[in-house]
Amino acid sequence: MIKIKEIKELLGKEENLLDFSTPKISKEMLSLPGKDFVDNIFIPSDRNNRVLGNLTWLYNSGNLAGTGYVSILPVDQGVEHSGGASFAKNPMYFDDENLVKLAMAAGCNGIASTLGVLGLVSRKYAHKIPFIVKLNHNELLTSPNTFDQIMFASVDQAYNMGAAAVGATIYFGSAESDRQIVEVSKAFAHAHEKGMFTILWCYLRNSDFKKDKDYHASADLTGQANHLGVTIEADIIKQKLPENNGGYLAMNKDGNKFGKYDELMYTKLSSDNPIDLTRYQLLNQYAGRIPLINSGGASGKNDMAAAVRTAVVNKRAGGTGLILGRKAFQKSFEDGVSIIQAVQSVYLEKSITIA
Repeated sequence: MIKIKEIKELLGKEENLLDFSTPKISKEMLSLPGKDFVDNIFIPSDRNNRVLGNLTWLYNSGNLAGTGYVSILPVDQGVEHSGGASFAKNPMYFDDENLVKLAMAAGCNGIASTLGVLGLVSRKYAHKIPFIVKLNHNELLTSPNTFDQIMFASVDQAYNMGAAAVGATIYFGSAESDRQIVEVSKAFAHAHEKGMFTILWCYLRNSDFKKDKDYHASADLTGQANHLGVTIEADIIKQKLPENNGGYLAMNKDGNKFGKYDELMYTKLSSDNPIDLTRYQLLNQYAGRIPLINSGGASGKNDMAAAVRTAVVNKRAGGTGLILGRKAFQKSFEDGVSIIQAVQSVYLEKSITIA
């Protein structure tokens, strides 16, 4: 764990993120993380008692237990990005048990991975740390490469291994998104019947979203993806941290017509501040009634600083935590634990408040 002084040092020139105090959307408009979040939000819902129990287990696990925040280790990159590309930097993680050991050593609230990874060690660990079985993946061995989320696992297989939850990805904006929405909606309904909660990776995928800049991580387009995600009853939304805004504006230039938007989205509801951009994502999740976890992103040169920055933005926006994988498992075991726990330190640091 690290202290506030080290957090500030890692933020460097962006230390002012800790002082941002003029968000466009007041925190009083939002449902915010807290120790009673499940009781306050999900008990009045249509989720059954077993779903509530598994959500409570997630929130009461690991180093962030009882805070209302979560830290999850996701590892589906062996399929999504190939095993070799994902684990060459640290071949010990070809052994799936080491991934579970990393999540437990780092004090994560849960681990999200494939049917194969979690199923092979389920009797040893599924009762010790919440398992989140990722149901669909982008198969990356077809030539030329295709980009489509297809089902690799079933809800019943996740239930039978003792998983607490299932996860899935939808590529909103892709030609295949209609099928994916129907498949995932049905899977999530079945998961709720079986008592498991659901996490949706709400990603955008369409080459048209690349204009003067790449709008795959724009606040407005990802915010709408999140809104579609909560519509099919995802209990937690995973989304990339927004990098810009104005996706709708770019898509509607030069006489093109795309979607629907209102100028107030950019003037009244958001600004260029990354905390405001992330809060707009959360606003689209029924004003925070469905939690937002942001992804940690690819591994690079300054992973701890980047992870801490993402955690600060997410927390101050009103988010619920980080789901961070490659920045951790592409390092040594000890460094991976340190990066995850540095992120957790942000959520444990009481001086870092919701803006």
